[in-house]
Amino acid sequence: MARKAGFDRVAEALAALTGHDFRQTDNLRRALTHASARNDAGADYERLEFLGDRVLGLIAADMLVARHPQADQGELALRYNALVNAETLAGVADELGLAEFVQTGAEISLASARKLINLRADIVEALIAAVYLDGGLEPARRFIERYWGKRADAEPEARRDPKTALQEWAHRAAGASPVYEIVAREGPDHAPLFRVRVTVAALAPAEAEGRSRRAAEQFAAAALLARETKEDMP
Repeated sequence: MARKAGFDRVAEALAALTGHDFRQTDNLRRALTHASARNDAGADYERLEFLGDRVLGLIAADMLVARHPQADQGELALRYNALVNAETLAGVADELGLAEFVQTGAEISLASARKLINLRADIVEALIAAVYLDGGLEPARRFIERYWGKRADAEPEARRDPKTALQEWAHRAAGASPVYEIVAREGPDHAPLFRVRVTVAALAPAEAEGRSRRAAEQFAAAALLARETKEDMP
């Protein structure tokens, strides 16, 4: 009973932080349990993280489209990637103070800095899933808007040049370099509009437009990255 009472206090704290009162706490408990702390009868957050990633992606994309009606696909992709990358999610975890509630095994103390960033990001996604499963899409939306809203309005920081980031990711994930091609050029010479396609190995290509070839390439690279990865690879 003492153990249950202890977790009830955790649930109350998370209800205040997320803005959602949990009707049942099984999924919340799983969301806060790393595989290193799982026992034979228990479960960890990995399945919830998978679901939470998709819930966050949908709500983040919807939020960006609503808040930035003049943004084109390339800008939306840049903003989206800034919202859902591992560093942003780890920052939300720190803002929530989730480290106080997460159950982990002793070996986590030996993890690399990148591994710890990914762990905190995964826990946030699992928490989103726990809110969604307990209350539906609207409580998840309110939670995300509370912590991601100000980030959605901010100008995305230039963490890395998108073409450089895609180049690094493509070599790591596919052993190939991105290939760019101009598929359209419209407008007068003083104000051209380029449409560029980027392809990486057998992956589906991504396209974007820009007022210069370089800008279009940057936006296309960002779009492909946003689709294929959260840039949270170690």
